[in-house]
Amino acid sequence: MTKTPPAKTRATGRATLAEVAARAGVGAMTASRAVNQPDKVSPELRARVAQAVAELGYVPNRAARALASARSKVIVVLVPSLSNLVFTEVLSGIQKALESDGYQILIGNTRYDDAEEEKLLGTYLQSSPDGILLSGLKHSKQVEQMLAAAHVPVVSMMDLAASPDVFSVGFSQELAGYTMTRYLLDKGRKRIGFMGAQGDERMLKRAAGYRRAMEEAGLYDPALVTMVPDPSTIALGAELLGRMLAAAPDTDAIFCCNDDLAHGAIYQCQRRAIAVPRQMAICGFNDLPASAWMNPSVTTIATPRYKVGFEAASLLRKVIDGESPPVRRIDLGFTLMARESA
Repeated sequence: MTKTPPAKTRATGRATLAEVAARAGVGAMTASRAVNQPDKVSPELRARVAQAVAELGYVPNRAARALASARSKVIVVLVPSLSNLVFTEVLSGIQKALESDGYQILIGNTRYDDAEEEKLLGTYLQSSPDGILLSGLKHSKQVEQMLAAAHVPVVSMMDLAASPDVFSVGFSQELAGYTMTRYLLDKGRKRIGFMGAQGDERMLKRAAGYRRAMEEAGLYDPALVTMVPDPSTIALGAELLGRMLAAAPDTDAIFCCNDDLAHGAIYQCQRRAIAVPRQMAICGFNDLPASAWMNPSVTTIATPRYKVGFEAASLLRKVIDGESPPVRRIDLGFTLMARESA
């Protein structure tokens, strides 16, 4: 037999928090805490309030809560891709860091496009977010103006700001690019190419690290660099290998700006009967799960994506809560995974 819920006192017909408290047999403050800060009440009280919420079909009024607390409990997260495993892992870290605080996360996919980032930020700022997590450090002038006018704490992810006073969590993209190139040089490779796609700031910094290492060795040659604005795919990696060999047939190693391109380059080498790594070393970036199981397995740079998201969200929470973190620039480092391909 279906229970008939008690008549609602609101004109909207929605159950109120007071009704939830009465049904659970607790005070209104306890009910509020159980709904908004469940980690602050005992499991027994949390279960009673949860049962009352389910029975009454209670939905928290986020707008009313924001007016009462001067907080929206909304955090905006803008990433350049939702299909790229790199950023899905970043999002997982963010969600884990915020899951106990009742935050609503507004996720926007900028698609590596300044205009899309401007549009998303303009829309999401209407929700009066408590804080913002952004991918990278470089943004359009309009985005910078909107952020300055919003007076909302911002933490940048996946890279490190030049200033220690700017909130950023990540690692040095340029140093990672330099480290991988230096690894190939130390292996005796001399005609080392760089393949890049997407044209985003992080790829360009890896390319800058590559160039610095090659110039230090006196081996830099523009003919060894192939960069395109196209979205990165395995197929593009295969295509770019062909372009690289047409421009510089004596190439003996290639540093790919990510693992997708590296996978495609290895497949293309196999189709052309180019032995990897004997004739051609291939390296990637990001250490995607498939890279350890390729044949040959891919030498790459492992990046702490999940931890970047977790630490960035944790840092933002502290700033929102009025704390002044002693360290605003958190360097999580990277790891060179030396495998069979180089």
